[in-house]
Amino acid sequence: MADPSHWLPLTEESIFSAYSLIQPYICRTSVLTSKTLNRIASIPQSAEALVGTEFEGQRPANPKFNFFFKCENFQRTGAFKARGAFHAVLRLIQTKGTDEVRRRGVITHSAGNHGQALAFVAHTLDVPAYVVMPSISTRSKIEATKSYGATVVFSGPTSQEREAVAERVKGETGAIFVSSFNHPDIILGQGTAGLELEQQVRELVAANPELSLHSTARGEDPGSNVQGSSRAGTLDAVITPIGGGGLNSGVATFFASRPQTHVFGAEPAFEGGDDCRRGLAAGRRITVVRTLTMADGLRQPVGEIPWKVISDGGKVRGVYAVSEEQIKSTIKLVLERMKVVVEPSGVVGLAVALYNEEFRRLVEQEAPEGWDVGVVFSGGNMPVEAIAELCGDGSNGSRSIRGEEAMT
Repeated sequence: MADPSHWLPLTEESIFSAYSLIQPYICRTSVLTSKTLNRIASIPQSAEALVGTEFEGQRPANPKFNFFFKCENFQRTGAFKARGAFHAVLRLIQTKGTDEVRRRGVITHSAGNHGQALAFVAHTLDVPAYVVMPSISTRSKIEATKSYGATVVFSGPTSQEREAVAERVKGETGAIFVSSFNHPDIILGQGTAGLELEQQVRELVAANPELSLHSTARGEDPGSNVQGSSRAGTLDAVITPIGGGGLNSGVATFFASRPQTHVFGAEPAFEGGDDCRRGLAAGRRITVVRTLTMADGLRQPVGEIPWKVISDGGKVRGVYAVSEEQIKSTIKLVLERMKVVVEPSGVVGLAVALYNEEFRRLVEQEAPEGWDVGVVFSGGNMPVEAIAELCGDGSNGSRSIRGEEAMT
């Protein structure tokens, strides 16, 4: 990738520049809303749901949410990764020249979405691509990566095993390594999702003020100077998944100059997959993760460069974790109520809002009137076999544990 002498600063201005560069190649993905999911999330969890947690025996939180879902599952190749991959390769061409990049090619290691994205970008720009993928990767992701013309090389499942194979292939081919998260060009590209989200929420609320909890249409006096009416169209929070941290640090970089919008991260708790949350608590980055969480796109530790952003409390307010069952339930809920397919890695942000009692208590305490929350659905690359298995496992996607919301 572009060497340090060509690195761009991690600023809002750099994200706007990245957007100008990649805009011809990416989709401005939809922002969807759902009154049903707003209502479900705004009902307290049952007392039974808190058994075994630190909140057992306490009154369940009763926050109020209005969600704006940034559907990166509709992005080219089915995930947000196309943003960073296009920006990284186009910047390589700017700094090294088209001939050198096409002669050497590009290489990465990925559980699927970044590999697919880089393969697609390379195909679009006529650049050879090599992608190291775990042998246990979803077959549909492997086949999609191959279909774009990339050479796929298999490795073991952990990030350490993928890195070792990628280093070997890089040495054999001379290809230029393109990180999936640990480079400013990637982070800036991913940050364009935040840029679009802010623009789209303003457009949606301007057209339909009732979409915002802070709108004068929801009961405020239109002639008053209350804070709420001035906040309509401004997100109170944005929550994204965290794996390597490129998306979260990019979105946080964009919103850093907007203190009224808090940025949060979400992770799977299974087998220590919440390395970022644990690292923040310990005051140091955790560099090794060995989890086989169903959220396969989040199995790697946070990168060194994203960590510098995420560990800055002025940019990322906090990181929260959810269980495998909560992830599974959220996938099913979104499929049933929104008719949208989102992969396990992509729903962890919504799962936090639905299930993480610590996060829900924060919202209730800080904003009794509620928060307008942007939720990034980061990808939708989920094979039909997995969808069929999920729909047939008997789990309750409608979350009837909360009672009346399942009757809507």
